[in-house]
This record gives sequence, structure tokens and C-alpha cells, in this order.
Amino acid sequence: MALSNTTIAVLLATIDSSIMLIALPAIFRGIRLNPLDPANSFYLLWMILGFLIVSSVLVVGLGRLGDIYGRVRMYNLGFLIFTMASLVLTVDPFVGQAGAIWLIVGRLVQGFGAAFLMANSSAILTDAFPPEERGLALGINNVAAISGSFIGLVLGGILASVDWRLVFLVPVPFALFGTVWSYLKLRELAPRQPAPIDWVGNLSFAVGLVLLMLGITAGIEPADGHAMGWTSLPVLTLIGSGLIALAIFFAYEARTAHPMFRLSLFRIRAFAYGSLSTFLASIGRGGLMFMLVIWLQGLWLPLHGYRYASTPLWAGILILPLTGGFLLSGPLAGRLSDRHGARYYATGGMLVTALAFVGFLFLSVDFDYTAFALLLLLSGLAMGAFAAPNRAAVMNSLPATDRGAGGGMNATFQNAAQVLSIGIFFSLIITGLSGTLRGTLTRRLLRHGVPTAAALRIGHLPPVSVLFAAFLGINPIRSLLGPQVLGTLTAPERRSLLARSFFPRLISRPFHDGLVDAFLFGAVICLVAAAASWFRGERYVHQEETEQLDPPNEAPDIDRGFPG
Repeated sequence: MALSNTTIAVLLATIDSSIMLIALPAIFRGIRLNPLDPANSFYLLWMILGFLIVSSVLVVGLGRLGDIYGRVRMYNLGFLIFTMASLVLTVDPFVGQAGAIWLIVGRLVQGFGAAFLMANSSAILTDAFPPEERGLALGINNVAAISGSFIGLVLGGILASVDWRLVFLVPVPFALFGTVWSYLKLRELAPRQPAPIDWVGNLSFAVGLVLLMLGITAGIEPADGHAMGWTSLPVLTLIGSGLIALAIFFAYEARTAHPMFRLSLFRIRAFAYGSLSTFLASIGRGGLMFMLVIWLQGLWLPLHGYRYASTPLWAGILILPLTGGFLLSGPLAGRLSDRHGARYYATGGMLVTALAFVGFLFLSVDFDYTAFALLLLLSGLAMGAFAAPNRAAVMNSLPATDRGAGGGMNATFQNAAQVLSIGIFFSLIITGLSGTLRGTLTRRLLRHGVPTAAALRIGHLPPVSVLFAAFLGINPIRSLLGPQVLGTLTAPERRSLLARSFFPRLISRPFHDGLVDAFLFGAVICLVAAAASWFRGERYVHQEETEQLDPPNEAPDIDRGFPG
């Protein structure tokens, strides 16, 4: 009961964390919002990131509340909030910016419900399963959680091709079923740990993380005449204030008797290095998903004759080898880690993922799909080999009384890393575009008869606008030139400019420069994650589970853990 219910919950939550990524073209058309208007980039970013930011900020505190008031109680409440928010999102009555605000607020509430689910599901499973079966159970659950991110891309493409409201409506029956089922069937297995709520810790953590993530999203946008705003005063102020608030948070947590964020857990080597590898692997995985969506929707599919309206659907279909590989290897690796520990599987998974990133470097922008699909499959198999054993190892290392807080901490690292990954990979791509995009745009437009003034105006567009166009799978040339400029051109020139392949070919060389930087960074981050995973040590199960195996009067070594 615990495994099936929590697996449905985390699957729905993570599907919704990524489903917007690929459905945004249909959503922007549905609410009649122009994605090329620089003022609308705020709405685009917050539709993608709002869900992740809220769940990242709240998941630790909600996990701690589960330890105090009951994990099943908090989990059930989260299921109810998530279901209601999903229903509200489907009935957006507005268009334009008002419609976008409705969706953003709904996504924030949905992320609040998802945070309850993600914070307590691992703890509920760890309570329900003995150590020798926990790896398989947590592996299945974690595979569902991470594969939900990939499934969201496929599902978003399919549903958006029919009607954008289905993106929010289809999960509602499953969420409603899960809500009722959890209220009827789940029961508390672990004793509650009554303690006062750490209001100072919760508030300082929320403020610090929100400010930091606001700074990351603002840094992507152009400012002060620069392609990005990382050096602007508002961005530096947001990031600096966020870091100060987080420093206050950690200083307070180290001294309070009932902390929200249990820093003492980092003395457990398996937890510390497992959480670090979770964070680093999530940066690599989030960046890969983001890059694939832009690459397929904005360039490869239009170059191969696909209509822009159909690119979300086909992008989701073409990414299926990644999802399939993850679903194949995840449960198997989780089961094997029950016998042999997580160290070799998780480390090997990250090493192979780094190898896959290197493989992507050798593909041209207009790649052969067979080679692309094989690299996707390799990436999925490797990520599954890492994810399930790593989650099981992290949860096995925790004391029973701290599983909610520890699981929430691990989920925070994972969610925050996805927000950070979008900021990093966005910036790397924009940096690559900035080097050659302006000259390429201007020269190609002049070559096709566009008046000099119009060509220079479009050539001076911020790279982020061009990237958003590629990300949303739209052809911006008609909108950017307008009927007046197009009316001055000959019929062959108009046909060339408005052809599906013109814009992708126009940006393919600058985009490839950014791809190289992004994939190199992804390879490096996965290698560091592999090193962190290796340093976790041998298999470790917390002493409450293993004390009967220990020689009498022998004190445990919390830094090295137990052989298991």
C-alpha cells in the first residue's frame, strides 16, 4: 500500500514539474501571450520555475512537520492541496498577462502540495520496509519520481497537441484517486517526535532560498545593455541578500535545540556524500532535459520539415529512449544495491552519464537520429543506475526519527538543483549565442533583401529573445519583420525567409557554440558527482537497524558507517 500510493504521488508531482517545459508553446497560444515580447519573459520563466522554487523552499520544513505531527497526515494534506490546485489550473478564465498570472499562482499552490508529497513519501516507505527490501522499494519510488520528469516531457507534448488545458486536467482523476486512497489506506508506522516548530529557521531558509532563486531567474534576462543581468545591481542584491539570509539560517540551526535543518545529519558520511551527489546529478539531469527540448523543438524538428505546432508532440516522442533507459535500469539497480550497496552502481552511473555528455559533443546540430537515440538510451540507463541506489543509501543512513527531515533535505537538494541547472545552462547557451548571433542574424537578413534598418534592429535583439523563440518552437521571422517589411520583398525572398528551416539554420552555428559549453559543463558536473558518490564509503545502514549485528560494547563509527 505504501509503495503503490507514494509512487503514484511522486510520479504525479514530478510529471507536473516538467510538463510545462514542453507544453509552453501551446499554453502561450492558448492564453494569447506573445513570447517574443521581452516583457513576457518573466511569465515564461515563472511558469517553468515557480513550481520547483516553492517545492524546494518548503520541502525541508514540511518533512520536519511530518516527523512532529505524523508523516501520513502531512502527506494526505499535500495530496489534497495538489489535487485542488490541478483542478483550478484547468479553468483559467483569462487571457494575456492575467491568464499567465493565474497559471503562475496555480503552479505555486500546486508546488506547495507537491512539497508535502515529496517531503514525506521517502520517510513513509523507509518506515514500511525492512533494510533488506528498502533499496528496491525506494528504487521503484525514486525511478517513478525522476522518470516522471521525463514522462512529463512526453505527456506534455501529446496533451498540448490536443488542447493546452488537458496538460492540467488529465492528472486530476489520478490525483483525486490517490488522495482518497491515501486517506483510507495509509497509516502511521513511526512514533511522532513532538517538538516546537523552528519558525526562525523556516523563515530564514525560505527568504534566503527565494531571494537566491529570484536572483538566478533575473540573471538570465538582459539588463544594462548586456545579454544577461548577472552583473546588474538588482541581481547582485538578490543573490547577496539570499546568501546572507542562508548564512543566518545555518548559524541559527547550529545552535537551536529543535532545528528544522538537522546539520548533525551531515556527520553521517553516507548521507552527506549521497546528498551532495544528488545535488550534482540533478544539475546535470535538469540541464540535459532543458537542452534536449530546445535542440529538438527549436532546430532539429523544423529542419526536418515538422510544423512548429507539432514540435512539442514529436520532441516528447523522440526523447522516449531516455525515459525507457531510466525505467529499465532504475528498479534493477535498486534491487542489486540491497545486496551490494550503492557505491559502485551510483558512481558508475554518473561516470557513464558524463561519457554520454561527451558523446553529445560529437553530434552536429542536424544530427542522425540513430546516434542521438543511442546516446539518450545510454544516458537513461546510467541515470537510473545512479538514482535508485543513491536514494536508498541516503534514506538507509538516517535515524528513524529524522527520516522526514532528512528526506526533505535530500528532496530540497534535488529540486533546487533543477532551478540552478536551468539558470546555468540558459546562461551557457546565451553566452555561446552572444559571440556570433548578432553578426549572423544581420548578414543573413541583408542577404535576403531585408532593409538595413530592419536587419540591424533584429540583429540587436537580446540573445535571450532568440533562445525563447527556439525554446518555444516558434518561427519568429514573420513577427519580427512585420507585414510592412515583408511587403517590400520579392516573393522568392519572402518564401525563403518564412520557410520552416530558415530560422533554425540561421541560429544553428551560434547555438552549437553554446551547446559545446553546456555539454562540457554537464560532463564535468557528472564527474564530480561520481567522485562524491564514491566517497560515501561502503554500505551503511543506521545503527537502529543494525545494532543486533554489532559486537557488544563496540561503538559505531558515524563517519564511516556500518558494513551492512
